[in-house]
Amino acid sequence: MTVAPQRPAAPGLIGTAHTRVEGRDKVTGAARYGGDIPFAGLAHGMLVLSTVARGRIRSVDTGPVLAMPGVLTVLHHGNAPRLNSDYVGILGVPPDPTAVVFQHDRIPHAGWPVALVVAETPEQARAAADALTVRYEEEPHDVVLSADRPDAYAADGHMPGTTEKGDLEAELAASAHVVDAQYTTPEEHHAMMEPHVATAWWDGGRLDVVDSDQGITWVADELARMFSLDASAVRVRSEHVGGGFGSKGVRAPQVAAAMAAAELGRPVRVSLTRRQMFSVTGYRSPTVQRVRLGAGPDGRLRALEHTSLNQTSTVYEFVEPGAGVARTMYDATAHRTENRVVRLDVPSPTWMRAPGEAPGSFALECALDELAEMCGVDPIELRLRNEPESGPVSGLPFAGRNLAACFREGARRFGWNARDPRPGVRREGRWLLGTGTAAASFPAGTLPSTAAVTAEADGTFTVRISASDIGTGARTALTLIAADALRVPAERIRVHLGDSDFGPSGIAAGSMGTRSWGWAVAAAAEDLRERLVPGGTVPPEGITVRSDTTEAIAALAAKERHSWGAQFAEVAVDVTTGEVRVRRMLGVFAAGRIVNPLTARNQLVGGLTWGISMALHEEAVRDPASGGLYGADLAGYHVATHADVPAIEVDWVDDHDPEDPVGIKGIGEVGIVGAAAAVANAVWHATGVRHRSLPIRPDRVLRAGGADA
Repeated sequence: MTVAPQRPAAPGLIGTAHTRVEGRDKVTGAARYGGDIPFAGLAHGMLVLSTVARGRIRSVDTGPVLAMPGVLTVLHHGNAPRLNSDYVGILGVPPDPTAVVFQHDRIPHAGWPVALVVAETPEQARAAADALTVRYEEEPHDVVLSADRPDAYAADGHMPGTTEKGDLEAELAASAHVVDAQYTTPEEHHAMMEPHVATAWWDGGRLDVVDSDQGITWVADELARMFSLDASAVRVRSEHVGGGFGSKGVRAPQVAAAMAAAELGRPVRVSLTRRQMFSVTGYRSPTVQRVRLGAGPDGRLRALEHTSLNQTSTVYEFVEPGAGVARTMYDATAHRTENRVVRLDVPSPTWMRAPGEAPGSFALECALDELAEMCGVDPIELRLRNEPESGPVSGLPFAGRNLAACFREGARRFGWNARDPRPGVRREGRWLLGTGTAAASFPAGTLPSTAAVTAEADGTFTVRISASDIGTGARTALTLIAADALRVPAERIRVHLGDSDFGPSGIAAGSMGTRSWGWAVAAAAEDLRERLVPGGTVPPEGITVRSDTTEAIAALAAKERHSWGAQFAEVAVDVTTGEVRVRRMLGVFAAGRIVNPLTARNQLVGGLTWGISMALHEEAVRDPASGGLYGADLAGYHVATHADVPAIEVDWVDDHDPEDPVGIKGIGEVGIVGAAAAVANAVWHATGVRHRSLPIRPDRVLRAGGADA
């Protein structure tokens, strides 16, 4: 037995830069992702997706494919096991039927999973999948989203569909300045580095899955429900994840792999190709948004209306809550927001980094910029004049709203005060120069989580929590949180995550991951520290303390909690080619206590980078004739590359949340919010032309000329 550690003064690790604890494993290839782990007798599955946008399956010609080398089975609606889909999962929504594969012959969109071909090797499975003949009864389809759809309806989703107070039309009529504009954003896709992959096998009646996900408890819970199993009969592991951005929940690979493994009695791995990801793993819906602002002569808002329309599939309702950001950012005497959806013959959208806030902030923050121009008021000053004292819709007090501090610090560092407000006056040769700004916010939520911390006999400590580190650095942040709570060096902490057997925990989404897990880890670690007697001994099996934050987080509901930010961009626009280049960007944020500045800065820089990509590049175009996408790959869907990204600077102001035991909020999503708007506002300042549709492509710049676009 080993003597229990003494209690030195707190090392104060939280807030100090720390390289990733798994960094060496990742750069040397030792870290194993979902598709890297070897299994004896592993078979490989390849999905076959529909080539029509609407109709029925007439036949699946499996005979020739089953005779091909290495092919083991072909699953489809005629022979697949029946699944349960009549439930509401832990996220409060039913399952997307795209994941509940092979249950009927209906085709609701192009790229619908119609079969799984399983073979001995990936190459054999892919060749056989390409050879499988599926015949359809094709029906007329509709994939066109427009503002005047008569079948659009207000939808609640995970928030109220409509909120309103005051007499909107009366306040607009009484306003000295009125903005009434429509803004559009295109279909966008996650495009993370690691495609979706899952390996499943059955051990007796227990289902084991190794996958790439961002919610271990989420995936385990839904698989148990689909296959009508006890929760204890499902184990999900996801040790390393190569990005998720909202899409890596329960998808076709996990379900199809579990089906095939049950039939074959051996492990089956199902991996998606990059092209398949554009059909079956969700995306950000295109939006059509209308913003109406009415203000007095000084720019103070009297009326605010923000409506947002998005598409969803005919089999699943997903709301991209673009109007939701207006419910937090600005108040007015008359205030109305509405999120609307229309059902089309398209794949189901899903959560994508800052769902709602990313496209919604583009519309709202560009409209605020237009109002500032009308009023002759500086864009930052206009926003500060319209700072609400409490939640504009909820009426709840803010648990800190340091947006003004972000703007003041950002303006100082960016050199905003030297800006000539007139558009189109700065020029360097063929380049017109401009600067723009926008506000950012994202909710700081918390999900119930459990954690276990063990004092080991060798003087180290082991943390176990079913968290998913999707590349954010959560493993390192939890190491620092545990070390601070235990008052020991970080080198004495070992963090194990990504295993549903560790108990339920929140998901890596909604900027809630580290905040939720950190609370649970800190609670267990502090309890353990109090139980350890200085100079005492630890038995060989160690001493373990578990925590559960379910009851503790309920007290947070009495206030609105958000991370805040101020975005700044400088652009150059080539008057001959229409090219837009972002020369520099700055983001200053109020995001609670920063656990690890090194990985926090990475997250925020990533958000601003995505803002450039959103503003200038990303656009998935759907073909009305086929219902599918043009160029559904990373050659046809353009994302910002290193050559597109300038020097990006991010920083933060002090924003400690005293009611959170670790004092943190969230940084995973606030970085992208408002970033595209800042770029778009800078393009207006450079050219004098408003671009209300993203992306701001060179052809759109050229066509716009000197008139509004």
